[in-house]
Amino acid sequence: MLAALAVLALGLRAGAGAPCEAVRIPMCRAMPWNITRMPNHLHHSTQANAILAIEQFEGLLGTQCSADLLFFLCAMYAPICTLEFLYDPIKPCKSVCQRARDGCEPLMKRYNHSWPESLACEDLPVYDRGVCISPEAIVTDLPADVKWMDFTQDVMVQERPQEFDCKNVNHDRCKCKKIKPTLATYLTKNYSYIIHAKVKEVERRSCNEVTTVVEVKDILKSSTLIPRSQVPLITNSSCQCPPLQPKQDVLIMCYEWRSRLMLLDGCLVEKWKDQLNKRFKRWEQRLQEQKLRTSQNKNQNAGRSGRSGPPKLATKITSPVLGVPKKTNKIRNDQKEPTPKKV
Repeated sequence: MLAALAVLALGLRAGAGAPCEAVRIPMCRAMPWNITRMPNHLHHSTQANAILAIEQFEGLLGTQCSADLLFFLCAMYAPICTLEFLYDPIKPCKSVCQRARDGCEPLMKRYNHSWPESLACEDLPVYDRGVCISPEAIVTDLPADVKWMDFTQDVMVQERPQEFDCKNVNHDRCKCKKIKPTLATYLTKNYSYIIHAKVKEVERRSCNEVTTVVEVKDILKSSTLIPRSQVPLITNSSCQCPPLQPKQDVLIMCYEWRSRLMLLDGCLVEKWKDQLNKRFKRWEQRLQEQKLRTSQNKNQNAGRSGRSGPPKLATKITSPVLGVPKKTNKIRNDQKEPTPKKV
């Protein structure tokens, strides 16, 4: 699965309004993926901020203390962006972090540094218990006979054969995330479309693509025009998550991708009830209030920083391992050097 995600990521192209963007962090341009998304796993909102933060490891990388260090850092600072994980980027595997830490931390301790808490390995997923990314799981060499075509203007996928054999795909092993329909979920996920619809049919276009055709009854939220007719929901995976069956009357909360409605693992599907409409309106009101508070706080912080004046320049001395500034004794311009007392 991870190999497929890596191949898919190489084909994604960032477009206007798309959450994916080209990797612009210099030291991460050699990675097997070329697009990322912000904020990253360290909560940097832009790649410019991520570049400033990752530069502190240049000295450590120069020591070649671990062959996994650069891959791990780039997976944290410039996470791979894929269609299936647009709003929940994939983390590096715990084993990758441990190999990087075990190789480099002894050298860091010689310079009175420890492994950063923000890069704690304990918080990362284990390879066989969740989705994560590691160097050995990525395939970058594609067969010569593989043909590619442009799909939805954003994803490059293998050209669909007339007939396909999905014997190797075990659909019984599909495990979809159980998403609880709570206010906290709604505020966190920030779904881009919400519709009341009836499932008409589910068809498999290929071994790794499922299309769920639904008849839209009502549009509760959308950033693009959704017709009140039969529309396809795209699942770019061998597993249909959340699972849907024909004739189901449901409320669907998920994401749009360049005017196309996606049905992805992590989206919310509920059996339709009339009271869901009122509950959604309450949740949406809370979401808008949260966005307004966030915007106001940013404006206030910007005002404070504007009043504080320009930052003072200071000379920094860094260690050869990590670019962590050390304290230096400075003499202010308006302060004269003490003259020695005459004996």
